[in-house]
Amino acid sequence: MKVVLIGYMASGKSSVGKLLSKQLEIPFVDLDEYIEEQQKMTISKIFSEKGELFFRKLEHQMLQKVLEEHSSLILSTGGGTPCYGVNMDTILNNSDHSVYLQLSVSGLVDRIANEKDQRPLVSDIEAKDLAEFVGKHLFERRGFYAKAKHTISGDGKDLDTVVSEVKKLLV
Repeated sequence: MKVVLIGYMASGKSSVGKLLSKQLEIPFVDLDEYIEEQQKMTISKIFSEKGELFFRKLEHQMLQKVLEEHSSLILSTGGGTPCYGVNMDTILNNSDHSVYLQLSVSGLVDRIANEKDQRPLVSDIEAKDLAEFVGKHLFERRGFYAKAKHTISGDGKDLDTVVSEVKKLLV
């Protein structure tokens, strides 16, 4: 079974993926970590040295590769992965389940504010401007995320509850 988790940054893709993987005894792959391992370079460094266009092409190649290499896996994508090129079609055509982990703008802002230093995309954005940035970004990406086979709202739910809801979709 191939399960692909999509959603905005800080929506819980990696946390849900790791716990789901453990409970289902299926390998977990974080696409960003996979890219970093393959390239022996951080995502930030790839962006700064080779540019976003290079990264997005590489991201597509690595997405295809990881989905082809595994007969069964839980894959956590980057927040922007489904929104570039034909990545969402690749996800839909090469997985059994695609799950959009949806959070409200305020829910995302609460999470991102606590992790700003680890999130290069928002590290330079002032706290007062974060909600506007996230809202605009989410509006642009929502159409891609909405193509997922399933959508689960994570607002007001703990990790175990979200994982339990994802598991119910997989039967």
